[in-house]
Amino acid sequence: MFTTGQWTFAALFFVAFVVASYFAYGKDKALHQKVYKGSYKVLIAFLLFIALLFVIKVTMKH
Repeated sequence: MFTTGQWTFAALFFVAFVVASYFAYGKDKALHQKVYKGSYKVLIAFLLFIALLFVIKVTMKH
């Protein structure tokens, strides 16, 4: 389905994207810790909500 060149491009693009993201986050790390303090609680609440919806779906199916 994909040629070798396309796979190579995808791999190099992925590596470049990860490296660029790492450096971009590293520059803003101090700012993120200050501005987004406690945002992990929102993430945990969101994931729990999604899990709750999944449990409701599974229990209603049976």
